[in-house]
Amino acid sequence: MPVTKLQAEIQRALRDMGVQDDVSVVLERPRNPEHGDWATNVAMTLARPLRKAPRQIAEELVQRIDPASAGIRGAEVAGPGFINFRLDTAYLREGLARIVREGDAYGRSQAGQGQPVMVEFVSANPTGPLHVGHGRQAALGDAVSELLAWAGWKVQREFYYNDAGEQINKLTRSVWARYQQALGSDVPFPGDGYNGAYIGEIAAELVAEHGERFKGDDSAEALDAIRVYAVKRLREEQNRDLDGFRVRFDHYFLESSLYTGGRVEDTIRRLRESGYVYEKDGAVWLKTTEFGDDKDRVMVKGTGHPTYFLPDVAYHVVKWERGFHRAINVQGSDHHGTTARVRAGLQALGLPAGYPEWVLHQMVLVMRGGVEVKFSKRAGDYVTMRDLYDEVGVDVARYFFLMRRAEAQLTFDMELALDQSDKNPVYKVQYAHARLSSIFRRAEVDPATLDAESADLGLISHESETELVKLLLRFPEEIESAAEAHTPHSICAYLEEVAGAVNSWYHAGNRDAALRVIGAEVAPEQSRARLVLSRAVQVVLRNGLAVLGIGAPERMDRAEEPASGEA
Repeated sequence: MPVTKLQAEIQRALRDMGVQDDVSVVLERPRNPEHGDWATNVAMTLARPLRKAPRQIAEELVQRIDPASAGIRGAEVAGPGFINFRLDTAYLREGLARIVREGDAYGRSQAGQGQPVMVEFVSANPTGPLHVGHGRQAALGDAVSELLAWAGWKVQREFYYNDAGEQINKLTRSVWARYQQALGSDVPFPGDGYNGAYIGEIAAELVAEHGERFKGDDSAEALDAIRVYAVKRLREEQNRDLDGFRVRFDHYFLESSLYTGGRVEDTIRRLRESGYVYEKDGAVWLKTTEFGDDKDRVMVKGTGHPTYFLPDVAYHVVKWERGFHRAINVQGSDHHGTTARVRAGLQALGLPAGYPEWVLHQMVLVMRGGVEVKFSKRAGDYVTMRDLYDEVGVDVARYFFLMRRAEAQLTFDMELALDQSDKNPVYKVQYAHARLSSIFRRAEVDPATLDAESADLGLISHESETELVKLLLRFPEEIESAAEAHTPHSICAYLEEVAGAVNSWYHAGNRDAALRVIGAEVAPEQSRARLVLSRAVQVVLRNGLAVLGIGAPERMDRAEEPASGEA
């Protein structure tokens, strides 16, 4: 990667100047491209320790940098001590060939060194169909997982099923009432029950499978059997919907196992032994304020039942013991209040501060024609994830869920999602890939067999081409950065930038025959070099979309335009 190579050479030059290795060299892209490809203010940060003027340090540093080792063709001192760098065209040519050579592996790294990391996401109560908020979380969690995998981490995707607690009791009572009603019994439906049509569907299936076995029976045994049936049925439905959304998990963890396996009781015992527990008003409290929480929290109620954050603490202890010393939870913003108390409980047990990490996302507002879409006929009071992606398609749904920062509220515009023009960002990116595939079909060249090493890539010299190459070479950096920051939306923004640059390059050939990729006006060697560039763009777009779980079509319904440069 250009930035890594350049940073290493700057560090070497600084050591020659007597500067210690621990100095951080930050490279940024100048706002004005005319100022170069990269810039650093490292000379200004060293002014005080070196007791020299920043510009003097910058000038000496530029003299000591070896351009060939840095992959640059020049460095200039600007202003009070900024250094601007311009990438070497030879390095650009080498990078272009590397993209084609590495293909599906381009963008992958070993930054994570194969260390294990768990990403837990969705983790919905099995009390109903998944809603659009779960859809956003599914797309986020899956993309964060894939980014980490591309960055060299050994990733486990995990779904934590909340199959215990009051919500499950409410589900059981709701299905029991609909079951009785289906058998002709005039029983009232619980006021706080789940009213969606899916409850009646489960009850009807229960009748078909068990007949009148539970008629009039509200014993603990009957309710437990209905609970098991309903939870199993809804878990299967959630799994089908997630599978249809291209989201799969490596492991499912049941909350109920924390109780049956004694982990909750063991956590209570260990917390009592930690010295951070006291009793007040008949309840057991944890001194979470010792670890930065705004107030202490009840750990065990006066009834003897644990509060909801206690099983979360127990679950994360299990994660740690399973070897996942890095864990990331992708959850809704309603979990914001739990982060401090869960971390406090874990620190009381000796786990490090900052464990686990959280990605908290805001709600999703579905709009059609400027009006909010509020409910699904089947779910009753919300839009289901399945309803949404069945209408707009999985690719579009995933991209729209990912294209905004997680902490920003997402307005899902149904009209834009169904638009098949460049106004639709995912369509714009996918069409850029399909457009390049069209070039190869017209050239009658199989892009997979293209030999970049034998092409004269020095012929890639027009500004629109070299700027595109620079953009493609950023891809590995974009992956590592997004993986570390858990920001799939930055990959969306990058892909849209690439698609925009592809369009500019493509249309330049429509204005000037000499810039075309194929056609009678283009010399064979020039055409071959530009086909290599076309292939490199395909690789980056395809790999970037793959990270997001989105397809890279080779053909799209929109009428194909003539390939750039083809008469």
